Amino acid sequence: MPCVTHLLPEYFAKFVADRQSVRAYLPTSVSDGVLHQILMDARRAPSGANLQPGAFILVRGDARVKLSAELTQASRGGLQEVEDYAYFPKPMPSVLKRRQVAAARALYGALGIERDNSAARDLQFERNFRFFDAPVALMVTMDHDFGSGGYMDLGMAIYGLMLSAQAHGLASCAIGALASYPGLIRRSLGLNDKTNIVCGIALGYADDAAPVNKTKTTRCELEEFFRVIG
Repeated sequence: MPCVTHLLPEYFAKFVADRQSVRAYLPTSVSDGVLHQILMDARRAPSGANLQPGAFILVRGDARVKLSAELTQASRGGLQEVEDYAYFPKPMPSVLKRRQVAAARALYGALGIERDNSAARDLQFERNFRFFDAPVALMVTMDHDFGSGGYMDLGMAIYGLMLSAQAHGLASCAIGALASYPGLIRRSLGLNDKTNIVCGIALGYADDAAPVNKTKTTRCELEEFFRVIG
């Protein structure tokens, strides 16, 4: 029998609860060895028929500077593109809208930004396009011809990446805002037209002193998403 290491349930529950989206990072670099191990851990996620959809692209150096500048310019100019996939339901049900508003209040509340301070909110939002200045900037992509179920498998891989990062003492943040500019990103990075832009990921060591990292969001109560039939 192979040796199986068991985590204490209470330890795992705390480990999962402690994970959060981090939007301010220390300049400390992440070694290639640690990054590669985190990516390999992510690839261990369950995958239907073991197809293992999706890819992670490390964007750095001049390519990262250029991409961030182009994204910021597009946002300020009001550029709109057709996204590769729909994330938000249209129209947004009221129960989901309340969760969205509560998350925004938690973020801007931690920063001390008032609701009517649109300039400060815009500047904070633009930090998405700089990957929150994290040492590691990843683009997550998937082949256009893949079935929609691939997003489920890829989502599990992304979560596996985040948990592995946390186990290595790192923090992370998925950046859905990047999916708003798929054509721009493909052109900037030289990706082909069959590459769907899923999201970005910021990765690095958290700046625990940054007010933005004090953001706390809540999760649904069990009865809101679980029921028994029979």
